[in-house]
Amino acid sequence: MVRFTGSLKVGKLGLASLLALAIGPRGLSAQPQTARGVVFHDADGNGQREAGEEGLAGIKVSNGREIVRTDAQGRYEIAVADDTTIFVLKPRNWSPPLNETFLPRFFYTHKPAGSPPSRYPGVGPTGPLPASVDFPLRPSAEPDRFEAIFFGDTQPRDLKEIGYIAHDVVAELIGATPAAFGVTLGDIVFDDLEMFEPLNRAIALMGLPWYNVIGNHDLNYDAPEDRLADETFERIYGPPYYSFDHGPVHFLVLDNVRWYGRTETRDGHYRPGLGEDQLEFIRNDLALIPGDQLLVLMMHIPLTARWEGTDRDDLFGLIERRPLCFSVSAHTHWQAHQFLTAEQGWRGPAPHHHLINVTVCGSWWSGEPDETGIPHATMQGGAPNGYSIITFDGGSYSIRYKAARRPADYQMHVWAPEVVPSRDSGLAEVLVNVFAGSERSKVEMRVGEAGPWVELHRTIRPDPFFVRMKQREEAEGPSTGYRRLPAIQDSQHLWQGFLPENLAPGAHVIHVRTTDMFGQTYSASRAIQVR
Repeated sequence: MVRFTGSLKVGKLGLASLLALAIGPRGLSAQPQTARGVVFHDADGNGQREAGEEGLAGIKVSNGREIVRTDAQGRYEIAVADDTTIFVLKPRNWSPPLNETFLPRFFYTHKPAGSPPSRYPGVGPTGPLPASVDFPLRPSAEPDRFEAIFFGDTQPRDLKEIGYIAHDVVAELIGATPAAFGVTLGDIVFDDLEMFEPLNRAIALMGLPWYNVIGNHDLNYDAPEDRLADETFERIYGPPYYSFDHGPVHFLVLDNVRWYGRTETRDGHYRPGLGEDQLEFIRNDLALIPGDQLLVLMMHIPLTARWEGTDRDDLFGLIERRPLCFSVSAHTHWQAHQFLTAEQGWRGPAPHHHLINVTVCGSWWSGEPDETGIPHATMQGGAPNGYSIITFDGGSYSIRYKAARRPADYQMHVWAPEVVPSRDSGLAEVLVNVFAGSERSKVEMRVGEAGPWVELHRTIRPDPFFVRMKQREEAEGPSTGYRRLPAIQDSQHLWQGFLPENLAPGAHVIHVRTTDMFGQTYSASRAIQVR
């Protein structure tokens, strides 16, 4: 695929920006320099600027703090230190080159001495700053309406689990999705950073441009401090935080995992946070987009977690007055739609919608393998593993849950007794797990074809199917031959009702329908016997 080099110059940033970069976007002390180059129309797609390939005006370029725009000839200049990634903020209708695994190459890392030695290699020595760092872009039609695929926590431990991902999720998307691009929302791998590249090759089979968010299991846990923990991620994927436009939507990728390395007195650990450099980038980024543009924040750890210091409040302060803003994370291994209010520190005029996305690995590839050898990996809330398909249309969006290797309309399961005494039918409980349900969902049930529709009530409790699977595992004893399911916890998307009283003996069908917050309707049914 195409690569890029560099040339030329734009206006000056001034002393303040140079001083900010003198301590580096990652906190490194270094002599500030000025990087110069051109963002250009790569007409022949070879990644090299050649005669007749014009510079592109008004393109945003960042060093991880500051953002500048190219001039009329496509030229820019920006301050760098000796550990700086320079990157283009992809504009609408233009695309950067992709590498052989469909990862966007929109960045240049300036690290003259390279990353410190580690068992997981980081960036090699880049040597002196090139005279010009150029970025190629090619035209790409981006309509107002488009789809994107969102993976949470693919998280393979080894090549075997990469095989699970390929067969369970990737295979059904090959040649079968109109999505414009895909995103993995962190925990790309499970601590073994050597799995990044084989996993990239598996995901590349879909043929989609693929963006990546850094997660806690994507860090190098040998690193003594946060600024060195993502060196391997940077080598493969580029900057850990950045933004881009696709169609009318602005996507902002956050690195909200802060690493506190191991010392003589403490074990290494992480906490959710952003840091001042990233917050400054976010301030500058948002200042350059319209207030009514749909903004989508993508991160690994949910906004409802316990964040470090005031970082979450500072982030809220930057987005809470924007009328069109949505955020998505992963990390928990259970799906939930959350609506943030003052209880979570949100001060916006309306609740903020935050999606904790379904995970590809479900419950860490646990549970009994099926006939193909793939664990069922049911998540703790009782929903199957899978991914989300998000449709964007101008300033609106809608979300569809997709269970791995299941039909698109498999959106819930219905729990009810197999056999019910007629005299006690009114006491028989029905529980419906609507996998992508939320407090804004409506769930209704009726028995038979002529019975009335009765609205069910949301209840926060364990999913009975998950409880039964967990009990079966425990009854089998310690040696099941597969990884055990995680602990039972309450489901956030469960609805409760009761059968009608005095049902006549015989076979009956329970019909359930649900309408979600986007107006999408799904149905399911379950047969029972009344005696």
